[in-house]
Amino acid sequence: MPISIKNADEAIDVLGQVIYIAGTQWGDEGKGKLVDILSQKYDVVARAAGGANAGHTICVNKDGESKKFVFHLLPSGVLHEDKICIIGNGLVVHIPALLDEIHELKEKGIDLTGRLLLSDRAHIILNYHREIDRIQEERKGDNKVGTTLKGIGPAYTDKTSRRGIRMGELKNFGSFAEKLRKNAEFHMKEYGFEFDIEKEINIHKDALEIIDSMIVNTTEYLDNIYKKGKTILAEGAQGAHLDIDHGTYPFVTSSSTTSGGVATGLGIAPNKLNTVIGITKSYTTRVGAGPFPTELTDELGKKIRDQGGEFGSTTGRPRRCGWFDTTVVKNANVLNGTTSVNLTKLDVLTGLETIRIGVEYKLNGETINFIPSSLEDFENVEVLYEEMPGWHEDIGEVTKFEDLPKNAQNYVNKLEELLEVPINFIGVGVHRADMIYK
Repeated sequence: MPISIKNADEAIDVLGQVIYIAGTQWGDEGKGKLVDILSQKYDVVARAAGGANAGHTICVNKDGESKKFVFHLLPSGVLHEDKICIIGNGLVVHIPALLDEIHELKEKGIDLTGRLLLSDRAHIILNYHREIDRIQEERKGDNKVGTTLKGIGPAYTDKTSRRGIRMGELKNFGSFAEKLRKNAEFHMKEYGFEFDIEKEINIHKDALEIIDSMIVNTTEYLDNIYKKGKTILAEGAQGAHLDIDHGTYPFVTSSSTTSGGVATGLGIAPNKLNTVIGITKSYTTRVGAGPFPTELTDELGKKIRDQGGEFGSTTGRPRRCGWFDTTVVKNANVLNGTTSVNLTKLDVLTGLETIRIGVEYKLNGETINFIPSSLEDFENVEVLYEEMPGWHEDIGEVTKFEDLPKNAQNYVNKLEELLEVPINFIGVGVHRADMIYK
């Protein structure tokens, strides 16, 4: 049955005890804003995958002025002072970066004492992972993936090769230091770089004094609060097409970014997940390399980038921009089991005379409904477009769907028809209040 939502409070009642906020494109869809809105009502906000390569930007009116917060490792729900925030076992954590985020928030008057829990099974990104990341990208030459150079991939590689070091190992610090030393020596020999091992050990010895009490079995914690009827919001990082299994490999991240990652990355059984909300930008963007069928490489693409502020919140890199790609989002909805859509940044399209929608792909003259696994095939798909008239009215302060310009309503309704999933949330600005409930 389609979801019907009139406001944020009502949304909480119909979405269920455990929900997941998922990216449906190549990341940067604007997930943080809805997480921030809905986490006002949920008891726990948890990250399940990724690392400090994620960047969620939230703009709020605080103390009479607009303030921007950018989160990399921390769940976006930290702005609400009564919420428990969890970094799950599926993440890789660069501890100095985490401490920097905690410190920056404290300087802005937000104290996480007693509110942040770190999974004892989450893997640690060491600074040698960042060096490996840089070397690997350089060696790939023209075939660079375009990573954020945060050490994410090498840390997940160590995890998969059973060489990784987990957060819980910090509590037995002597064994931790010895394992770190052996791993660093192995990688230094393998990649031919110098690294100050003792400095790295001391960094983590100092950090342990701060984070020791935060390191717990978060799977057990989540199970206990679930049984007590507490509500859980799982916050996605990146997008479905950056998923290590289902994304446009090899131009992907190193973790499971679909709803399946909630089960593996938090230890929450799949049958406990009630709702998946797919965050979908009103156009398409991509950072880094990889095929992008609806990309605009002309002045119009630059205009959308500038109007949308499409620059990475983690790296500052300009994002590639293009028209809405129905196949990309529909594929993501299949992977995630999406039950509701949040269409973001509709206001960015204001002022365009004509808006195009990529409605389907053809490959070798035949219609295909899924992104090909072969990048060569994906690069050769033909996109079929539909055109719709744009609108020029400012929609930044619109609060009701029926008050949008007719052409904007038609655009939303067309996307809903194509996606076959209800669009219940429509973002028309950067602040919490800039959301239409449909």
